[in-house]
Amino acid sequence: MGSLDIGIAGCGIAGLAAALLLARDSNRVTIYERFERPRPLGSGLLIQPTGLAVLAEMGLAEKVVANGARVRRLFGEDCNGERVLDARYGDLGIEGAFAVGIHRAALFETLFGAAQAAGIPFRADHEVVGAAEVSSAPRLAFAKGGESPPHDLVVDCLGTASPLAPKNGGWLPFGALWANLALSDGDVFDPAMLEQRYDRAARMVGIFPTGGGQVAFFWSLKAASYDRWREAGLAAWREEVAALWPACRGLLARIDDPAQLTFARYAHRLVRRPARGRLVHIGDAWHAASPQLGQGANMALLDAWALAKAVREAGDLGDALKSFAAVRRGHVGLYQRLAWLFTPLYQSDALFPAVLRDIFLAPLSQVGFGPRLQARLVAGLAGKPLASLGLAMPDYRALAG
Repeated sequence: MGSLDIGIAGCGIAGLAAALLLARDSNRVTIYERFERPRPLGSGLLIQPTGLAVLAEMGLAEKVVANGARVRRLFGEDCNGERVLDARYGDLGIEGAFAVGIHRAALFETLFGAAQAAGIPFRADHEVVGAAEVSSAPRLAFAKGGESPPHDLVVDCLGTASPLAPKNGGWLPFGALWANLALSDGDVFDPAMLEQRYDRAARMVGIFPTGGGQVAFFWSLKAASYDRWREAGLAAWREEVAALWPACRGLLARIDDPAQLTFARYAHRLVRRPARGRLVHIGDAWHAASPQLGQGANMALLDAWALAKAVREAGDLGDALKSFAAVRRGHVGLYQRLAWLFTPLYQSDALFPAVLRDIFLAPLSQVGFGPRLQARLVAGLAGKPLASLGLAMPDYRALAG
């Protein structure tokens, strides 16, 4: 096809990765961002082997590992001390495998710095509110007026509430409070483990390391209860959390202002057709789900890789977008179904999902092929997404070195 003029709507993980990969193939790329200076939103996240494989191809995996923490196990207990979750990356059968716990800001700065070094132009303070002429020469419309020049392709990376994507699905009842906290000498958390504690499925507290002596802390909370939580005050909430997981008392003492906690909402939605004319949705703009399986950022990285690969290899843009959708649809659909199935087991007011999880699923995950299957699910490797995209597993030995 030769060089394309591509507009990227959104400067998050999906947008930056897509811009870097598309620009690497000599396409002319412009990123449109609503903030006056691009900046990250959110707290910590897990880079799974799938996302790390994409970052390795981009030459950024070593920096990401250095700025994060190697997570080798996901472990959770209920309030009675019974094991609910125990997923180990060692059960993948890949020597040295791990996920990377990292602050979203550290991942953002790695990608943003690479985009700046590549000379990719940014149009800050350009909030995208719509698109026109998407079938021929798409132009983006901005909140403050005006339009972009026509592009050969527009990539929608605006996330769950993208104004460019059809409205479907809906917000999930439960969200989470997030905070980034520094560890102290008195804390007893495993530096290579994501840990959670549950009271049935209605309450959950968890932490995981994000590198540099920091952890991401999260507390499950219904969106409808957020105002009541603020009115009750931090003292009552700290006691509630500490009663569920006493080891958190030290961390909780470092939260003395509600502003330290960010409430995140999640949605479950899937745009049936990710490409329409010369507009394509990737990441949460195409598919959004609960974070229970920790796939959001990793799915975005896989989408960006798949799109760039399809554009590079196809002889026609229409064929490229069809190829992109075809190669990603199976993996996306699988994890949409898995998220729909598993989310109530960990976030629900009902008793039955937690009983099902604790009595049947948790024991089954630890026998026979259970450990390996569970590890593949949390690693994002179910459905063999790397092989279909021509990606290799990360070289963990080199990354560990």
